[in-house]
Amino acid sequence: MSKRAYFGTDGIRGEANRHPMTAEVALRVGMAAGKLFKSKDDRRHLVVIGKDTRLSGYMIEPALVAGFTSVGMDVRLFGPLPTPGVAMMTRSLRADLGVMISASHNAFSDNGIKLFGPDGYKLSDEKELEIEALMDEGLQQNLAAPSALGRVQRIDDCQARYIEIAKATFPRRLSLSGMRIVIDCANGAAYKVAPEALHELGAEVIRIGISPNGFNINEECGSTHPAAMQKAVKEYRADIGIALDGDADRLVICDEKGNVVDGDQIMALIAADWARRETLRGGGVVATVMSNLGLERFLAAKGLKLERTQVGDRYVMARMREGGFNVGGEQSGHLILSDFSTTGDGLLAALQVLAVLKKSDKPMSALARQFEPVPQKLENVRFAGGKPLENENVKAVLAEAEQRLNGSGRLVVRASGTEPLIRIMAEADDEKLVNQVIKEIAGAVKKAAA
Repeated sequence: MSKRAYFGTDGIRGEANRHPMTAEVALRVGMAAGKLFKSKDDRRHLVVIGKDTRLSGYMIEPALVAGFTSVGMDVRLFGPLPTPGVAMMTRSLRADLGVMISASHNAFSDNGIKLFGPDGYKLSDEKELEIEALMDEGLQQNLAAPSALGRVQRIDDCQARYIEIAKATFPRRLSLSGMRIVIDCANGAAYKVAPEALHELGAEVIRIGISPNGFNINEECGSTHPAAMQKAVKEYRADIGIALDGDADRLVICDEKGNVVDGDQIMALIAADWARRETLRGGGVVATVMSNLGLERFLAAKGLKLERTQVGDRYVMARMREGGFNVGGEQSGHLILSDFSTTGDGLLAALQVLAVLKKSDKPMSALARQFEPVPQKLENVRFAGGKPLENENVKAVLAEAEQRLNGSGRLVVRASGTEPLIRIMAEADDEKLVNQVIKEIAGAVKKAAA
């Protein structure tokens, strides 16, 4: 596969107003993607655009609109809406293309562009490469005639529509009445829809992270900073805490005691429940190379398999579609339940956990630890430039670490697709060995990156 110049593991992402997250690049994305997704017939073509609450969304959105309308595509603007909501509405409105403007769990200073095809699925690597090729060639010949320019309209009911879709995934005979739930929306895209959906299903809802100001998305709140949720759960004596990220496609949960439950435990809980009800498909779960070995062993004990993919929720989704699986996700809380959605959806995953909780009549703490995790350590090493993983000394240290873990654990070392980081993960039953291996690899990478 050729090297991608703009797209990473999850769309285009970077610091706002710095290449590649500039208005000029957004304009070219609109022109190129518009050209690629316009068929040859004479009908009007449609693109839908949602965003989170970052200040830079006000810069990226009009640039994309200018690009799409300039090649003759009509545009519908949603305003703040979760990423999975944009995917759903792309299909619901029979659009040719869906766009989400978000840098997910990153700080407000970053932004990103994620693209969905007419089926609501994220674009393949091949499609992204086609868009890149069009972006780098002269786009002037694709410009529409003055009378054929696209029209733009704001859609006001998309949030209400997403709430109704989300509520419909919760078992009809159940209600959340009698439950006190903390929801932390990370001052992001779900700040209206997630608390409202829980409230309409009957819960008493304590809302935090619902006051976006353009700068505070993911700031000391949301799934990457669960302390705010944990504190609120203890303070209000809630039954459960739910924390979403900036675009609401991932979540972490905490039990009534304030203990955090990660994506692996949530996948185990949902998979076990669905397997009991004979609604789990594919004979198991799809997760990435980062998921804990404990999850694999837990599933194996139930006669289920764990299939692993490279990091990135669209690779998980691709494997789910190939193998007919309906539960998949990432340890980070990016959960895909394909019976309901074409991409990760924090709210829908939370509703499935709440359904299990409600039916079990047990406290969340009794359900939170589905399996004993194998000691696992993750360390990120930032680097300024170059390719530390191609350094000979780093290669030698990695080879030795692989040998020491052979048979008793796993090692995953990779460059991040969204930031200049080398991510190092090791796990084994021997915690001392894990710490030792991580320390040695991180030291070698730092030295190579210096």
